[in-house]
Amino acid sequence: MADATNDHDPSEVVIDEATGMGITLFMLPHSITIYTMAFILFRIFDIFKPSFIYRVQNLPGGWGIMLDDVLAGIFTWLICQGLLTVM
Repeated sequence: MADATNDHDPSEVVIDEATGMGITLFMLPHSITIYTMAFILFRIFDIFKPSFIYRVQNLPGGWGIMLDDVLAGIFTWLICQGLLTVM
């Protein structure tokens, strides 16, 4: 799709976002507060793409489109798990 539309990350395709959020919410306790915090953190990582997440998005063949959101989900999950252990 990205090649056909000549767009690096087409907004019509949201499977990457759904995958990233699925990773983010994996095994978190069911709480609207935790889910909201996780969503906000995921969006921050997804929008600003800190560190090597930015470099990963340039991988060819759709890999970069998926992997930047996968990494954002993993980082968000790790932060949420860390915060839950100190609470």
